[in-house]
Amino acid sequence: MLKAMNQWGFPDGTPLEKVFAVSKEAGFDAVELNLYPVGGTGLTMETTAAEAEEIGLLAQRHGIRLLSLSTGMLWESPLSAGDASVRQEGARIVAKQLELAAALGMDTILVVPGSVDDNTSYDDCYRNSQEEIGKLLPLAEKLGVSIGIENVWNKFLLSPLEMARYIDEFQSPRVGAYFDVGNVLQFGYPEQWIRILGPRIRKVHVKDFSRAVGNINGFVPLLSGDVNWTAVRAALQDIGYDDVLTAELTAYEHAPLQMIFDTARHLDCIIEQMPAGVTE
Repeated sequence: MLKAMNQWGFPDGTPLEKVFAVSKEAGFDAVELNLYPVGGTGLTMETTAAEAEEIGLLAQRHGIRLLSLSTGMLWESPLSAGDASVRQEGARIVAKQLELAAALGMDTILVVPGSVDDNTSYDDCYRNSQEEIGKLLPLAEKLGVSIGIENVWNKFLLSPLEMARYIDEFQSPRVGAYFDVGNVLQFGYPEQWIRILGPRIRKVHVKDFSRAVGNINGFVPLLSGDVNWTAVRAALQDIGYDDVLTAELTAYEHAPLQMIFDTARHLDCIIEQMPAGVTE
């Protein structure tokens, strides 16, 4: 399996050249970029295919691969919204992800399908998000890029059986799961999700979580929470997953770039199944 760091792991505004250089120095194989609104660092809603290709060449010069594209913009413009104009904006964001991913040779984009709240019922979230993603499938199939549905704290797709059903109902190999290990721990066991989702999994996010904290502040550095990484790795092996593990963590408050180096070593321990602190 390959090691990757999401761009969010760097302080806001870090130039991409520094993101790539530090990631390579730390020992990462890849970086997951994010799509931002206009004015963001890196890929934005105004980035052209030619500009994206230049970013791809910059990554290549640093020996960094670009395999997937994430975004946080769908929280503001969910595909599940009751307002058609909001859904339309969400679809525009996903279409841009698909286009930029294709320009960069990425095979997967991360999509948060929607959110259940006071204004959006569970069944509306299910129906609306499936309808909008279905409209985007022809573009995904044309470009050869998969839509990876992520499990997040959105009060939606709360079991692996339901997530598998949700994906299967598209009847397309271009819709799969972008599985986040740490996001499951509050209400389940990631190794069980992995085995149930199986070949539907396109990409994997890794972060750790402390059940004792039990809220958004419970996300902690790898190996310091309650994830059973031995069981997670065994499950990934059982389903034949040999793609990338992408760390989605926030920078330390002090010496922020140290998180990049620490996480690279933590991923080594997870992938190689070496006890923490033991070196070859």
